[in-house]
Amino acid sequence: MNRNYALPITIVVAGLIIAGAVFWAGKSGTATPPGSGNAQNVRPYTPSVDHILGNPEAPVKIVEYYDLECPYCKTFNTTMHQIMDYYGAQGLVAWVARPFPLASIHSKSPKEAEAAECAADQGGDAAYFKYTDAVFEVTPSSNGLDLAQLPVIAGNIGLNVDTFNACLNSGKFTKKITESYQEAIKAGAQGTPYTLLMVGEDSVVLSGSQPYSSMRAAIDAVLSGMPGGADVTPAATTTTEDLQQKGGE
Repeated sequence: MNRNYALPITIVVAGLIIAGAVFWAGKSGTATPPGSGNAQNVRPYTPSVDHILGNPEAPVKIVEYYDLECPYCKTFNTTMHQIMDYYGAQGLVAWVARPFPLASIHSKSPKEAEAAECAADQGGDAAYFKYTDAVFEVTPSSNGLDLAQLPVIAGNIGLNVDTFNACLNSGKFTKKITESYQEAIKAGAQGTPYTLLMVGEDSVVLSGSQPYSSMRAAIDAVLSGMPGGADVTPAATTTTEDLQQKGGE
């Protein structure tokens, strides 16, 4: 581990546990406990492969492996937008989204993940996040989305539907989605959302649908521990709903 960031990453893990902000992920009991330590085999942000929201040079990157049919990912998607509204505007945090479709329980999620890639193929990272947001808005989760809605969603966000359909039907991104799934497993993911707070090549697991307060505490701990520190306000108190939200799938 990079010595400059060893202390901040340790602070994150210890602080979350002591504060009681760590939630065991998943009612199914299949997800890794958040704050369980440093993940291994995690690929750093790669511009040619990844989709990113925020400053690519941000000192902290939150890497999320997610499933578009996971109800906990749907909730965490809202939390991450709140995080980006605060830290993204300051250029301190960037969000890297990577597909981890759990096809054994959500048979539709691999095709939905391909659809998001086809959106990015037309409109870049902005279209990617716009598309995944739209899917989360309309899906009832737990494999409930009608796949016929995928081109409808593409049209609703301003994409060329014919081009989108040609991409989706071609299987252009099938291999990429499969590789992303395998990558998540190699990195230790056992459920979704599987989230990693990364500084350089160092990372700590924050899997499960962490509430806004826990995410703020983790990010602030890392930023304040960097050389020179970062000018951030202390973690805010969130709503009861935020504090009660937990788990992963």
